[in-house]
Amino acid sequence: MPRAVHVLAFGIFAMVTSEFVVAGLMPQMAEGLGVTVPQIGYLITVFALSMALGGPLLSIALLRLPPKTALMVLFPLFLAGNVLAATASGYPAMVVARIITGVVSQAFFGVAISLGSQLTRPEIRGRAVAVILNGLMLGTLLGLPLATLTGERYGWRAAFWAISALTVAAALCTALGVRRTGRPEGSGTFRSELTAFRAPRLWLTLLTSTMVIGATFSAFSYLNPILTRVTGFSSGTVPLLLLAYGAATVIGNTVVGRLADRHTLPVLLLGLTLNAVFLAGFALLARFEAWAVLCMLGIGLVGVTMNPALVTRVQRTGNARPLVNTVHSSFITLGVVLGSALGGLGLDRFGLRAPLWLGAGLAVTGLLTLVPDLLRRTEKPGRPGEAGPGGPSANSEHPAPAPLHAGQTP
Repeated sequence: MPRAVHVLAFGIFAMVTSEFVVAGLMPQMAEGLGVTVPQIGYLITVFALSMALGGPLLSIALLRLPPKTALMVLFPLFLAGNVLAATASGYPAMVVARIITGVVSQAFFGVAISLGSQLTRPEIRGRAVAVILNGLMLGTLLGLPLATLTGERYGWRAAFWAISALTVAAALCTALGVRRTGRPEGSGTFRSELTAFRAPRLWLTLLTSTMVIGATFSAFSYLNPILTRVTGFSSGTVPLLLLAYGAATVIGNTVVGRLADRHTLPVLLLGLTLNAVFLAGFALLARFEAWAVLCMLGIGLVGVTMNPALVTRVQRTGNARPLVNTVHSSFITLGVVLGSALGGLGLDRFGLRAPLWLGAGLAVTGLLTLVPDLLRRTEKPGRPGEAGPGGPSANSEHPAPAPLHAGQTP
């Protein structure tokens, strides 16, 4: 695997740590900014909505730039947003900071995934995406607790200064460790980039991603109250359980990345099925500690870890260029918003198990979005998964991502 792919993962790690830092420092930030804890919670929503709505627009503005150049434009913008957060004198300034970092983060995801695909051979692109997205998993596993620890010990502003330093380090590593490439073959004007979105199948594929992530976050968003109030774990035990959950996501992401290229559709079918089973099992057996932990770890293994397979499927249905990847990231973010919002509504109305049942329902809906591809696969049997390495999808009229330019294979 090229070193540059790991460098891109470092950049994702910085972005994700910034995204989640508010969740670990809500009381301190509320006191420091003179607002309520729910108002600080809205900063998470602002970040997510900025990602979903603003990320694709920023990607459009960067279409004519080579991928590495685009990343080097995004790093200073992201740094500015975090510096503004660290120095915010009031809540409005913090909202602006979260909007900036949210928009930049989403665009960075799209460009980084596109560049990772461009830098690797077609038959290992799924593995490359998994390595890049390990930055996301490690941001949850390590970035959030480290940022929280920094904020608790030195003040919440110190956490944002630490993320700013992390951003500078990631930018330097990218400048030195990622070679310059041209724009992906076939990229060009905004109109030409939009041609991929004319295919109805691409929109159905994007919807699958929303359902996969929505199912997972319906449960993940409320693990703390479920584990303490239903299962009966102490509040001091929950961080250890969440650490185990994060480790499960890293393992699952690595395994899925190994399988995503050759077995894309079977991996998604199995992953969604198991996720529905684990979510429903958690809802039924939440009062039993061992079963609750087993189901929680199962969700970690087969939830957000489907991302490499989701990215591979979207790239084969559309293309591997930045705009498609950024819009796909927006649909993933929409899943986060949908899952957490529906889970919260269900919790208020039906109790703490409701988010788990809702998550299971979203997973089943995700399975339904796979039916057209499964039928097409039955009618046109081919190689394992959706396509052979780098070849056209066995289930699609659309070609695989464009071949690399000469000299781009490491």
